[in-house]
Amino acid sequence: MSQNSIDFLNTLEATILDRIESPSETSYTSRLLDQGAERVAQKVGEEGVELAIASLAGSDDEVTNEAADLIYHLLVLINSRGIRLADVCSTLEGRHR
Repeated sequence: MSQNSIDFLNTLEATILDRIESPSETSYTSRLLDQGAERVAQKVGEEGVELAIASLAGSDDEVTNEAADLIYHLLVLINSRGIRLADVCSTLEGRHR
């Protein structure tokens, strides 16, 4: 994975923040957020379960796709609460020390 791949998470987060601040009728993120916090949390749970199942019985491609879905929905959830990816990374860094 290149540094540019990791940097994409910042780009994705910026897009999610834009959808929070300026909803768009054509945006999945905006439609998801319009369904409320409970639905966003439900999607995180669904994607986590799908990733767990794929990790036991799926191909590497399935695991990769489910992990991407989980990361996306997790970013939507945390950003909808005003938490940024940098905040999560800081917590992880603090635990690593």
